[in-house]
Amino acid sequence: MKFAHIKTILLLLILISCKNNDDIDYREEMRDFVISISNYTKQFNPNFIIIPQNGQELILDEGILQYNYIHAIDGTGREDLFYGYYGDDLPTPTEDKEFMLDYCIKFRDNNKVVMVIDYCYTKAKVDSSYNINQQYHFISFAADHRELNNIPTYPPNPINENSDNINQLSEAKNFLYLINSENFNSKQDFINTVSQTNYDIIIMDLFHNDEQYTKTEIKQLKTKKNGGKRLVICYVSIGEAEDYRYYWNNIWNIFKPSWLLKENPDWPGNYIVKYWDKDWQKIIYGKDNSYVKKILEAGFDGVYMDIIDAFYYFEENE
Repeated sequence: MKFAHIKTILLLLILISCKNNDDIDYREEMRDFVISISNYTKQFNPNFIIIPQNGQELILDEGILQYNYIHAIDGTGREDLFYGYYGDDLPTPTEDKEFMLDYCIKFRDNNKVVMVIDYCYTKAKVDSSYNINQQYHFISFAADHRELNNIPTYPPNPINENSDNINQLSEAKNFLYLINSENFNSKQDFINTVSQTNYDIIIMDLFHNDEQYTKTEIKQLKTKKNGGKRLVICYVSIGEAEDYRYYWNNIWNIFKPSWLLKENPDWPGNYIVKYWDKDWQKIIYGKDNSYVKKILEAGFDGVYMDIIDAFYYFEENE
């Protein structure tokens, strides 16, 4: 009887260790990840802004509004809503647009700021993008190409330019999405250029090349050219690992940790991760050397989190 009991325990342990991905609710895991980051940051700054990009479907689970998720965030970012879904400067097909728009409206109606990034460069389409987004009471940015490494020359000034002090996300009327600083010679070159604009929000990276921005440098960016105060928010990918980040261990090129999967064929250097894995999550938040802790210490007003829709990969491939 004792031996049979041991065999039963061993069998249970094997079954637990062999638990497959079919048992994982990928959407719930991403919701929990975002909520955990929100809770963590607000310990240090109760006003810290949380904005997930894409993956708007997380607002519902079987048709039920997910209020824990809604309460954990301040806004939602949506790429390609009206232009760019199948190529820059191309209108997003009606079916795709309506699907995404329906979810964005749910966020808006729950008092969350909707931030839309359309990819278009023809002046008529840029104007159209801004006009349509304003009709829905979304704030938007028309990026003239997907690399997000420049300030568009058109329109010459931010839409709804103002000299107001922007202290919270809901007060913003426009934003600049400039997360790739490759066209700037230095951190100071980036700071000097952006400081000469009147955008209400700057979404940028924590680093210029491998150099991290300091708290003093971020403070310089928090004043618009016209003297008004603005928000500076930091981009971070939580659904993929990037091999050019400080946390990357070169040994992973040979021996991958269990949470690190294959390279994203569309974005070289970006790797799919099991984002629910605690070892990956510790890289993102919770430790002194974690990505989000560095963002907090650098004095950013919030985080703009990308690859929230990573759950689609696992739902379709696992």
